[in-house]
Amino acid sequence: MFNFFKKNKPNIQEEWNSKGEQYTSAINKMVEFGEKNGWENWKGEEPQDKRNHLANEILSLLRTANREQKTDLFRESFPPAHEPFIPFLEKQGQSIEMLHFIDNQKIVFLTGTSYQKRQAYILDNDIILELEDNITAIGKSKRGNIFAIAVLGKISTYNGWEGPLIAEFILNETAEFGITELVPFNDGKKILLVTSEGIYLIVKDAEKLIHPLNESNDEDWSPNIDMENATLSNDNAYIVAGDQCYDHAIMDAEGNTLGNIGPQSSYPHFCLFSHDDGQLITNSCHFYSGITIGIDADKLKGANVEPYTESDQYNVIDGNMRVYAGVAIDDYYILGDAYGYIKAFDKNGIKRWQHFLGSTISGITASDDGHTLWVASCSGMIHKLLLGKGHRDKHTIGDGNHYEEFRLLIWKEESQPLKW
Repeated sequence: MFNFFKKNKPNIQEEWNSKGEQYTSAINKMVEFGEKNGWENWKGEEPQDKRNHLANEILSLLRTANREQKTDLFRESFPPAHEPFIPFLEKQGQSIEMLHFIDNQKIVFLTGTSYQKRQAYILDNDIILELEDNITAIGKSKRGNIFAIAVLGKISTYNGWEGPLIAEFILNETAEFGITELVPFNDGKKILLVTSEGIYLIVKDAEKLIHPLNESNDEDWSPNIDMENATLSNDNAYIVAGDQCYDHAIMDAEGNTLGNIGPQSSYPHFCLFSHDDGQLITNSCHFYSGITIGIDADKLKGANVEPYTESDQYNVIDGNMRVYAGVAIDDYYILGDAYGYIKAFDKNGIKRWQHFLGSTISGITASDDGHTLWVASCSGMIHKLLLGKGHRDKHTIGDGNHYEEFRLLIWKEESQPLKW
């Protein structure tokens, strides 16, 4: 504990930890009961984190710990929390997106959304480095370690981070579109470009709109969409794209339609292939909830899954989450939702674990060996988790056996990112 802190506020650490442990224990017991016995049978009150009055002092101490390079000592004295800092998040939080693993303990990411001014960063262990301020989006291939970097009017692909240039794509029709997601093909010679103005396949000298399509030839039709989402299969044989108003379309590598998957909740919201490409999952949402289904890869060609209809064409992976981000590791998925949870499911929909971080999850990436996970949220935080290492303290909400090495607060109006 810090000397000045010990002299002036001797009881704040005890109060922070005792109330934090009580709250965490109560939440975990409630969730365990609800999931085992049905939430309709829970008759107790929802536990309350009673540490909001400490948040200002804790944040001040965190800033001091960062200035004095005593963050490890601070972390052991004050395990982090989400609930007490919600008033700060509403003012200072920001979306952190486009997380991509580079190598060792290094990732790249951007702050801001597609309609905001973005800033790109490298996070190397716990050291953060600002990149050029003209970068508008960064993407990584499903295989092959190909990176795509977008600046206004141009996308460049590279063989590895800072590796040799593969191709440059000069944009015309899509030049000024805000980019929601950028996925280079494994050879770096094509790009899947996801925007709220439509989803495009970018090749040399061509920008092909592949979703949505004006199949009725309406004169006043527009490709503008909301909840735009798309993915590539890991072998790049399939493209899948959907949005609020159009079902998930299954396409070949040239953007030709092969089938479609209707939402089982209100609106198509997310899609992802399993690590071995044996299954495609699609999520559809309604408010903060949703349904995720899995379709075997051998059923994709010619698939016609009707909306809101039970079918032997798919199995239910999860019936609760509105999924914003996800990653496939080995034989399971890790999905992040609107409530700030990450949850792991296998291909049969069996949940392996869940872990609470807080705020809407906006990005996830994993190390190549699947042992380290970086998770970002709209709180303006990145969490680095060591999977399966065991809980670091008694303040962890969830039944996953994971160790948070640190969280980084990249907040607006802070002079520097804060490590906790």
